Amino acid sequence: MKNRATTTIISLLLFIFGGINLSLQAQDLPDDPQMYDIIDAVSAEQLEEYVAKLAGFGTRHTMSDTVSDTRGIGAARRWIKAEFEKISRESGGKLEVYEQRTMVKADPDSRIDEDTEIVNVYAVIRGKTHPNRYVIMSGDIDSRASDVMDAEIDAPGANDNATGMAAAIELARVLVTYDFESSIVLAGLSGEEQGLYGGKHMAEMAKEEGWDIIGVLNNDMIGNIEGVDGVIDNRTFRIFSEPYSAQATERELQLKRFYGGENDGISRQLARYVYETTQKYMPEMNPALIYRLDRFGRGGHHRPFNEAGFAGIRIMEAHENYTQQHQDIRTEDGIEYGDVLEHVDFDYAAKLTAVNAVALASLAEAPPKPENVKIGGIVEPSTKMSWEKPESKLILGYKIYWRDTTSPVWQYSRYVGDVTNFTLEGIVIDNYLFGVTAVGKDGVESVVSYPSGLIR
Repeated sequence: MKNRATTTIISLLLFIFGGINLSLQAQDLPDDPQMYDIIDAVSAEQLEEYVAKLAGFGTRHTMSDTVSDTRGIGAARRWIKAEFEKISRESGGKLEVYEQRTMVKADPDSRIDEDTEIVNVYAVIRGKTHPNRYVIMSGDIDSRASDVMDAEIDAPGANDNATGMAAAIELARVLVTYDFESSIVLAGLSGEEQGLYGGKHMAEMAKEEGWDIIGVLNNDMIGNIEGVDGVIDNRTFRIFSEPYSAQATERELQLKRFYGGENDGISRQLARYVYETTQKYMPEMNPALIYRLDRFGRGGHHRPFNEAGFAGIRIMEAHENYTQQHQDIRTEDGIEYGDVLEHVDFDYAAKLTAVNAVALASLAEAPPKPENVKIGGIVEPSTKMSWEKPESKLILGYKIYWRDTTSPVWQYSRYVGDVTNFTLEGIVIDNYLFGVTAVGKDGVESVVSYPSGLIR
């Protein structure tokens, strides 16, 4: 994405700073000016138009009408597909548009009480260097009211989750004008309220087709600024992430007791990445890292990807209003209930859409992360690290990060060049946690790889 002059400057800075023992934070590298162009291109007015259209279908309940052209989930998903196809035409076919259809049989013990076709609609901006590496941003197509099984009652779902779906369409419009090294998927997933079916089906498809997924950014409710607690906040948003893989073995969990890493799974590294890109390009925003898979006892469409072994996080508003979420439209005791258009703050939704945009663009531009990272230095006055190079022509070199064991984010770093091992002299392994990134020739970094083994 950067021009040759900018790339040369970055390479020179990395060479200079890499030769001395100096902490070089990601924020110290020159900014990519096109990131600001991407941020500016996100339109609150366009998001409002999309959300109004989605809410106007009356209900998008998973088991609602699929025949009508004006009401129900069938009309909604056809409109979403048509919007993606319009963007594709305007880009000369650069946006690839797909549907994924899966029949779910009725089950009296589930939230599907009749045979129902779950349809995901998604679009791909194909990467030029690593076309089979994907970063996914998703919103949900479906909605619900008070009774999760009522497919007839109005459930406009303006904030939950027309905002997330609208953001996916808007990012297709904005990002399709750029070229990226890896592929970007903008997805509308169905069946979330009935049991996270759309995410489960896409995760299964990704495994079957061998997708190399960098990470999944699930956006669910990104348009409310006034919480049920009375707090009004148009700057803060939450990033939910699980601590370590749901597929972790007993042996891996046992090793965390002795070597650390209980807060350093792949999803938590992805959350930190979004935190860092936000701090770098949108410092007016306040990302809050939430150390939990999702809200207390609840779930979202990133969870099926986590359970399949992929990195996935949830991005959402900081303050929810439960009178406007999963509620029939009504007025009761002077309180207006229902998830309607009037409660959505579109300037805020545009900010969170832009947060996704810079994260997606950075992840799609970055080289693959280092593999098989190992660490050593027990009872020594230094820390040793080694790693394997991923197959990629994008890598300029590598950067080691470390942080206090109590810090939620990476604090210190050093660019170490195009090597596969390095010793941090004077940095005692007992006092910090460590990781490694691959640095691209344009200065963009991969997600941090946390050590998965010991140097013997």
